[in-house]
Amino acid sequence: MNQVKRIEILTRLRNDNPHPTTELKFDSPFELLIAVLLSAQATDVSVNKATAKLYPVANTPQAILNLGVDEVKKYIKTIGLFNTKAENVIKTCQILVDKHHSEVPEDREALEALPGVGRKTANVVLNTAFGWPTIAVDTHIFRVCNRTGFAPGKNVNEVEQKLLKVVPEEFKVDCHHWFILHGRYTCIARKPRCGSCIIEDLCEFKEKTDPE
Repeated sequence: MNQVKRIEILTRLRNDNPHPTTELKFDSPFELLIAVLLSAQATDVSVNKATAKLYPVANTPQAILNLGVDEVKKYIKTIGLFNTKAENVIKTCQILVDKHHSEVPEDREALEALPGVGRKTANVVLNTAFGWPTIAVDTHIFRVCNRTGFAPGKNVNEVEQKLLKVVPEEFKVDCHHWFILHGRYTCIARKPRCGSCIIEDLCEFKEKTDPE
């Protein structure tokens, strides 16, 4: 795919959704961090249901520590891998209290040092909470970038590096959100809705389908 096509794709996605954001619900960088940590291999809807009950009770590192791991598990038990995630939430909160004055660090290395936080989660927090031009690559974005030909790669890291290289600065902050929403609702895994896709004519996927 050439750069003229890429810019047109990004321009159309921006025109369609000028101010995209995550579908996870949060009111602070800490709430976002915990929500993203919980969202691994889970839907945003399931995470939002759990945090809607948890955050009114505890939405700071110390408040969650005061709850303890067993209580945290009760709030998030409807989410996949909740036992491991509860342990990671508690450990993360302890580190935030001990090393970061209970604040979420605006620093990639410090974020990735938190239990349960990998590069993708760090990218989401840096982008969505702090406005960094990072591009987190999840399964939706990986699929969209390979299927359309926008930024093909064999793994998420290859796709991320390609995106950082080919996406112009003016689009970088919002690119992650446009592609994840496009993959979630239009360029879906089994039957992409090519018939209702605003970038269908620019997409290089050879097996286009008709579903509206």
